[in-house]
Amino acid sequence: MQRPETKARARALQLLYAWELSGEPSIEAVVARVAASYGCRPEGYDRGADLAAKAIAGRPEFDRRIKEAAEHWRLERVGVVERNILRLALAELDEASTPSRVVIDEAVKLAHWFAGARAPAFINGVLDAVARETGAL
Repeated sequence: MQRPETKARARALQLLYAWELSGEPSIEAVVARVAASYGCRPEGYDRGADLAAKAIAGRPEFDRRIKEAAEHWRLERVGVVERNILRLALAELDEASTPSRVVIDEAVKLAHWFAGARAPAFINGVLDAVARETGAL
């Protein structure tokens, strides 16, 4: 059984994925469309929508930090799922309400579930570098 926080993070990632693949409309439009497809709001939906909105709002800064930490990788070469896992984790790290190590572990878990075989190590490395640079670790 997954914790509510884990479900919210997975929901946020799904919203970010839908947002990016839909041509980056307002997050409210994506939230409304996804909620309508379920017929009701799934567990963790509101927290997930909040995290997704924060990831989008901070995207320019988060993308800059990802570029600096992901040595030898252009952001455009990073997969959609991996890119959004990183943005989501950075939004949560900026909130500072969850311990950094927990945020990183949860992001790695999302990478195991939703991304390729090499993604968990990549996600861990980038987030570790960002967290150390900002003094969060």
